Amino acid sequence: PRSRLRRPRMRAVRGRVLRWALGSAAAAGGRGGSAGAMALGEGGGSRLRRQLESGGFAAGEYVKQLSQQSDGDRDLQEHRQRIQALSEETAQSLKRNVYQNYRQFIETAREISYLESEMYQLSHILTEQKGIMEAVTQALLLQADRDDPAALGARRAATAAAADPFLPLSAKEAAAEEGRQRTLTTLLEKVEGCRDLLPESPGKYLVYNGDLVEYDADHMAQIQRVHAFLMNDCLLVATALPNRRGAYRYDALYPLDGLAVVNVKDNPPMKDMFKLLMFPESRIFQAENAKIKKEWLEVLEETKRNRVLSEKRRLEQEALPRPAPTPPESTNPFDDEEEEEEEEPSAEEEVVDLSLEWIQELPEDLDVCIAQRDFEGAVDLLDKLNEYLGDKPVSQPVKELRAKVDERVRQLTDVLVFELSPDRSLRGGPRATRRAVSQLIRLGQSTKACELFLKNRAAAVQTAIRQLRIEGATLLYIHKLCHVFFTSLLETAREFETDFAGNNGCYSAFVVWARSSMKMFVDAFSKQVFDSKESLSTAAECVKVAKEHCKQLSEIGLDLTFIIHALLVKDIKGALQSYKDIIIEATKHRNSEEMWRRMNLMTPEALGKLREEMRSCGVGNFDQYTGDDCWVNLSYTVVAFTKQTMAFLEEALKLYFPELHMVLLESLVEIILVAVQHVDYSLRCEQDPEKKAFIRQNASFLYETVLPVVEKRFEEGVGKPAKQLQDLRNASRLMRVNPESTTSVV
Repeated sequence: PRSRLRRPRMRAVRGRVLRWALGSAAAAGGRGGSAGAMALGEGGGSRLRRQLESGGFAAGEYVKQLSQQSDGDRDLQEHRQRIQALSEETAQSLKRNVYQNYRQFIETAREISYLESEMYQLSHILTEQKGIMEAVTQALLLQADRDDPAALGARRAATAAAADPFLPLSAKEAAAEEGRQRTLTTLLEKVEGCRDLLPESPGKYLVYNGDLVEYDADHMAQIQRVHAFLMNDCLLVATALPNRRGAYRYDALYPLDGLAVVNVKDNPPMKDMFKLLMFPESRIFQAENAKIKKEWLEVLEETKRNRVLSEKRRLEQEALPRPAPTPPESTNPFDDEEEEEEEEPSAEEEVVDLSLEWIQELPEDLDVCIAQRDFEGAVDLLDKLNEYLGDKPVSQPVKELRAKVDERVRQLTDVLVFELSPDRSLRGGPRATRRAVSQLIRLGQSTKACELFLKNRAAAVQTAIRQLRIEGATLLYIHKLCHVFFTSLLETAREFETDFAGNNGCYSAFVVWARSSMKMFVDAFSKQVFDSKESLSTAAECVKVAKEHCKQLSEIGLDLTFIIHALLVKDIKGALQSYKDIIIEATKHRNSEEMWRRMNLMTPEALGKLREEMRSCGVGNFDQYTGDDCWVNLSYTVVAFTKQTMAFLEEALKLYFPELHMVLLESLVEIILVAVQHVDYSLRCEQDPEKKAFIRQNASFLYETVLPVVEKRFEEGVGKPAKQLQDLRNASRLMRVNPESTTSVV
């Protein structure tokens, strides 16, 4: 019975082990028998290793045989553990092998990269050696030509037509030249819009042409298909017309003198490409295959080299002195004197030697300096050329050289102008522009340099003002605004004085720029101070801060105080009139509620505080108007009017400048008249004798104390007396009052 109970359980265990072993054995067999054999030892491991290494290993048969031979589940469990260990060892071995192979792959790739860089260096060295050998050969030929003039004539006659299109051709070579020109004419007839751009020259001929594909230099995206025509002095690029096969439209024309060819490294799928550099732009083209690309590179370099050599020979030939034709003998005896006079200037004629190496390489050196942003080096070369050609006669070769150099000067000027444009970074302050400005001045572009410098600084100042954070406190923002603006203005003025020290004509432009910059500052100032309806005391403090900063410019001899006064006068007038209206409305409101009673301040502290306020307003005899305890023998309306009027006067004097004299004076007169008229009206209308006496006491305080204090303080702040205030005080003095009548003389 026990054996019958164990059989179903054994069959279930064997089924699970069979399924697991089948999968493990298949995996172990798939990973490789050699790795499993390495993981096991001697004995049973050797037999298992041979089984796994055999070519006819079948996982199903192996598991079936294993289940039949095992006695119980213990053997299967042990075998399972051995296979599991074999699987883990196999996995570890595979990981080690993969890592080893990956490391070797990285090392191999690094070696390939090193080898590639060395090949590029070797190619560059070979190219330089080739150029040096050609230069040495040319130098030896020139030396031999100087030593043997006859050989020079023979060699020139033999190679003139092949190397120099500007020299006379023989009959046979003339026919070949005519055929090349006919081929060029035939091909160019297929290009629309190029007939007027290519002047007919007897030396121009077609060297090479073919189809190319243009790619974007930044994103390497295909742009269009083009056809390039390489001539002996230029490169013509034309685009294919979509509806006409074999017809093209003109796209661009590049002289070989300013063209550079760069090989582009293959980076699949981008391959068989080369780049053409024409300052300040560049274009990338793709050839049909590597062979055509190589042909393009070689023929471009060879054509450029031939162009340089032919130009050099032409200049040498033109520089050689030519014998003057012998005039026929004359029987006129006066001709001898004329001939002597004509021979004198001819003897003074000087041949300009343009065959110097630095002159021949000057256009290319200028291109290199511009590309490398060596502006000082480029201007130094131009100064050297101008000094060399300063006293030389202007011949045709000199004109052609000047034309080439002038083109580079225009390019250099454009680059310097771009350096000073507001689109560039404005960081670094005014000194960041010194380099470009100084080179423009050396090029004779002082006016343009001044204009661009001031535009750059205007943009910098405007950007700095816009970046200021508008704080909650107006006075804090004005402090920051004045510091940023006037510091920038002072730095700009000092840099301008340094850069344009020898150009007095530019200082007027700086004054105009300073005025426009001050207007920009006043716009930001007024928007924050006056448009936001700040109090008069805050506005006065802000204007005071602006004036103090403006006085800093006097350190460099620049006084812009009158400009800031002229720009602020309108806003300050508006602020004074607005505050005057507020005081008048407040006074009228208090007058309407006037009861003509004495003030009771309740506490000695309040009375002491009022004494201090009156003393600060300039009223020194206020104690005679105080009574017993905390009583004041004045009306609340008169006291409030005194404090408000004196506060208005103090703040207005902070804002004062001559243009505001009449505005301030008229505002004071209007404010005082409101109080005087109210007192006059109360005296005429009041019937109670006690109140009338109290009103007289308040009127006496106004006429004899307040008005003289206002007049004195105004004269101290302005510097001259105010006749209108004197007339108002004299006319408003209480002369006589008829107690039986409601009228009074005021």
